[in-house]
Order: sequence, then C-alpha cells, then structure tokens
Amino acid sequence: MVLLLAMSCAAQAGSIEPKRAALIPGEDGYSLSAEFALDLGNRLEDAVARGVPLYFNLEFVLERSRKYWVNEHITTRSLSYRLAYSSLTRQYRLTTGNLHQNFGSLAEAMRVVGRIAALPVLEKDALKAGESYEAAVRLALDRSQLPKPFQVDAITDSALQVDARVLRWQFVAPVVAP
Repeated sequence: MVLLLAMSCAAQAGSIEPKRAALIPGEDGYSLSAEFALDLGNRLEDAVARGVPLYFNLEFVLERSRKYWVNEHITTRSLSYRLAYSSLTRQYRLTTGNLHQNFGSLAEAMRVVGRIAALPVLEKDALKAGESYEAAVRLALDRSQLPKPFQVDAITDSALQVDARVLRWQFVAPVVAP
C-alpha cells in the first residue's frame, strides 16, 4: 500500500530530461542545439491552465578542464521562458525576451520550450582548435518565480516539483584548415 502511494506521488511529479545536446560550429561562432523531454506533472499543468505563469531557465556552461587547477570558465549562456495561459483567447503564450508565441495547446508550447535550435553561445575565435572542453546544459523550472503560495507548497509537495537533470558532454574544437 505504501509502495503504491509512493509510486503515484512520483508519477505526479514532473521531470525535465535532456535527450541530446551539441555545439555546432558556424561562420560566426558556435551555437547550441538541444532537446529535452518535459513533463510538468498534473498539478503544474492544472495550475498553468488556471492562469498561473511558469518560468523556465535554460543554462549552458562551457569550461576547459585543467590538471592542477580548477576548470577554466569559457562562457555561460542563459535564456528564460515564461509560459502562461490566457482564458480570454484560450491560448498558451510563450515569451522569451521580446518574442511572443501563442499555442492552442500546452503540448505544443512545451515542445517549443524543449527544443533549442541554433542558440548563439560563443564567438568562433574564443576556442582553441583541437582543445577539449566540457559542456553542460540544463533546463529547469524556476520555482522562485511562482506565486508565493505555490513557492511554499513546492518545498513540501512533490507534485509541484520538477526534477531537472544536467546533460554534460565533451566537446573538441574543430581544427580549421588554412
């Protein structure tokens, strides 16, 4: 009985799982491409449908490892998303900076939040050709942006928590032929 209760609570809690990520070299520099599987859980999906805005943060970090010292920080890039439902228009509105997009369903909006394509993160000459770097990317729900009653509940209620994992990988800067 206790096991079933624990399993049902875990099923209600959300998760953000990174599927893949890559740094793609281009003419001007390097861009990030990533994909995440998002599951908000029943309580947060219901909260959004009732007009509570959710905020997500995408964080990217690139470092160069060193043998006898802490890793050298190369760059950090972050991006914030705001997801809200408008009962007047019956649409979900996703805001990133000055860009606004409307969606007919929560699933469509979450698909866009979970796909990052060609996000500029670094200038071309910032990396040394042939060097190995450690990259990390994470997409997470920003609980500090929730309304105060939800912030208090999110501490103790696992149905309001979204587990966000970090994806780490090694990246070797390509050698450019003269």
